[in-house]
Amino acid sequence: YDQQKSWPLVLFLHGSGERGGNLELVKKHGPPKRIAAGKHFPFIVVSPQCPRGRRWKPVELVSLLDAIGGKYRVDADRIYVTGLSMGGAGTWDLAAFAAQRLAAIAPICGGSDRKTAQRFAHLPVWAFHGAKDTARSLARTQEMIAALKEQGGKPKLTIYPDAGHDAWTATYNNPAFYTWLLEHKRVEKK
Repeated sequence: YDQQKSWPLVLFLHGSGERGGNLELVKKHGPPKRIAAGKHFPFIVVSPQCPRGRRWKPVELVSLLDAIGGKYRVDADRIYVTGLSMGGAGTWDLAAFAAQRLAAIAPICGGSDRKTAQRFAHLPVWAFHGAKDTARSLARTQEMIAALKEQGGKPKLTIYPDAGHDAWTATYNNPAFYTWLLEHKRVEKK
């Protein structure tokens, strides 16, 4: 940490099953799970926990980013957001709310309102979904990707042909995913 002036930050948003007051639940999937297993990443990982019965609120997430950025050595041009299921939807929603703060997003099996795509079409997006997902429709992710393309965006979409709702294990275990994130820096909307 002390060897660099600033560090990239990855904000990880968990799914609905990890809500509540037991922080150990946040380590069930994604980067927190990998860190708990001993993986070291070249970035700061922030993994908040959403209260039971609630969903991710973009205004609260921006406040969290402000607080973390004020306390730690965060590179404000290299803030990335990823999440799964409810957290995937939260990733889309945060991009629509505060695209100017982000360098790239990677929502996993979560959709949002396609009308918001114009707000963040300039943002690098790599979305993931299982073709056999019965919990969250693949069509929701495909609609977001299509809406971004209609607005001039160049999003990527990976569909795992044999995966159900768990499109996150393969994604978060893939080193190319993290390489892709770290390739991006915040750019102004054109």
